[in-house]
Amino acid sequence: MSQLYRFSEHRKAPRRVFFSRSELNQLLSLYSRNVANGNWRDYAIDQIGGTAIFSVFRHTHDAPLFSIAKQGSSRSPEFVVFSGREKLKRAKTLSDALKVFRNHLKVVS
Repeated sequence: MSQLYRFSEHRKAPRRVFFSRSELNQLLSLYSRNVANGNWRDYAIDQIGGTAIFSVFRHTHDAPLFSIAKQGSSRSPEFVVFSGREKLKRAKTLSDALKVFRNHLKVVS
C-alpha cells in the first residue's frame, strides 16, 4: 500500500523578519520629520516572505515613494532602501541605510 505525503506539511515555513523597537523608532522618527516638512503623508508596514518592509507615500492611493526593507536573519540582517524598483542604498545597519535621506535635495522655487 502506498502512502500519501503532503508537501505543505513538510515544507519549511519561511523565517519571519520583524523590525525591532529601536529600528521602528528610527523609521518613525524619519517619517515624522518628513510629515512635518510636508513631504510624506502615509506609511505602511508589510511582511512578504522573509522580508519586513516599511513604505512611505506622498498620497494614500499612490505607489510608495520609498521602501525600506529588512532582509535576512536576525543575526545578520541587511537593509535596502528602494525608490520604486531602484535600489538607493544597501547596508548592514538601519542607520547606515537611512543616511541616503540626509542628502536628498529639494527644488526650491
